[in-house]
Amino acid sequence: MLDSELAELYQVSTKVFNQAVSRNRNRFPDDFMFQLTVGEDESLRSQIVTSKHGRGGRRYRPYVFTEQGVAMLSSVLNSERAVQVNIAIMRAFVRLREMLESNKELAAKLDALEKKYDSQFGVVFQAIRKLMEPSALTGRRRIGF
Repeated sequence: MLDSELAELYQVSTKVFNQAVSRNRNRFPDDFMFQLTVGEDESLRSQIVTSKHGRGGRRYRPYVFTEQGVAMLSSVLNSERAVQVNIAIMRAFVRLREMLESNKELAAKLDALEKKYDSQFGVVFQAIRKLMEPSALTGRRRIGF
């Protein structure tokens, strides 16, 4: 998750959020938090249509937090809001893993059925696989309280 999105969830400015993290940098190894590369940052800016450097937008590359990094935030941010947000985010990560696992199981069962039946059902299996693909989100859904 991006630092700006987490800051919004915690209802603090991105600057305050990043200051709290930088004061506790030793709690965030590279597999918990990393900074986007210049190319990734430019790609992100073009995708979410943020302003260019020097025109009121972000002046530094955003930080990205992994699941473990988000969990570590609870030891850095001590407000009641931070505790509730962390609980909600951890539940979301668990649910996401469960959904991915169930999709793998469904794909394996579909493979077994496809091998069992002849090619006349090929169109049906293709349609089912298409339905299993994650759909592209048309709009950004807000997460949080």
